[in-house]
This record gives sequence, structure tokens and C-alpha cells, in this order.
Amino acid sequence: MIDQINALLPQTQCGKCGYQGCRPYAEAIAAGTADINRCPPGGDEGILALADFLGVDPKPLDAACGIHKLRAVAVIIEGDCIGCAKCLAVCPVDAIMGAAKLMHSVIESECTGCELCIAPCPVDCIVMQEAPPESPVLSGRLKPVRAQQARNRYDMRALRKLREEEEKSARAREKKAALLAKLKPRVVS
Repeated sequence: MIDQINALLPQTQCGKCGYQGCRPYAEAIAAGTADINRCPPGGDEGILALADFLGVDPKPLDAACGIHKLRAVAVIIEGDCIGCAKCLAVCPVDAIMGAAKLMHSVIESECTGCELCIAPCPVDCIVMQEAPPESPVLSGRLKPVRAQQARNRYDMRALRKLREEEEKSARAREKKAALLAKLKPRVVS
């Protein structure tokens, strides 16, 4: 059931619902601890899909979570970017390319429009720009494809972060073991 609810969410991973991504929100809906009207990116269409799936009455979007907006993507004003890499750290789908002290760019086709990169930017060089319009027919077909791609990128990022954390822990253990070996008193015969 959680997977089915998660599949109905837009996969922006924005946290506007009050949860750390779409899957935790889906888990809370399935557990009955979250309402179906907390996803601004999903808007009325998302609320109706969730209500229909769960067999409950739809309700208006919870204004405390934000408002529904047209699909947008982040754009970095390249001349203003200082390469601090703070946006890289928060993008839930790794849609930003760059490295420390180098200018960054957003991969428009991968950006979910979550807006999480805006707040940490110390020079305010990230703006949201309305995504290019699509035909209604094409848009309807692309929404689930975009959501699946975003979910895949989010999952891949989570795996990468886990692997990095495990590697960091392994290096720390090796360092500690080497230090302990150096400090170990030697037995004199």
C-alpha cells in the first residue's frame, strides 16, 4: 500500500508536507498519521488521486504546507555563483552539477522544483523559473515518467550517501586501529 501511495506522489522530495520526502509522507498516510492534503506540488490533482485510491473524500490543500504552483525548475545565475557547493548538498535528486569553488549548473530535466537549494545559497544566485510549457496530452503522459525518474535519482542519491557514510566510518576505524597500534606498549624481552 505504501508503494502505491508513494507512486501517486510527485516525487519532488521537497519536504513541504512536513516529512523528509515522498516515501515518508506515503508511510504516514498509510499509517493514518498524515492527511492526504499536505502535498503542494501534487495540488488538487494529487489530492484527488490519493482520495480515490484510499476511498476517502478529497479536501482542500492544507495552506500551512504551501500553495500549488506551476512546475518550475531551479536556475543558477552563473555570474553570481561563488561555488560554495551548499546547493549540491541539499538537492535530493542530484540535479545540480559542480564542485567546490567552481560555478554550478542545474540539470533542468532532472530538477524536481523542490526549492531546497534556494535557502542555503549565501549569494541568492538560485531562482525558480517556470518550466517550459507542455501540451496537456504530453504533460499527462510525462508526469508519471518524471516522477519515476525523480524517485530513481532520489534512491540513487540515498544509496550514494549511505556508501559514502560507510566508507567514512571504515576510514575512521582504520585510522583508530593504526593509532592504537602505534600507542600499544611494546614488550621488551
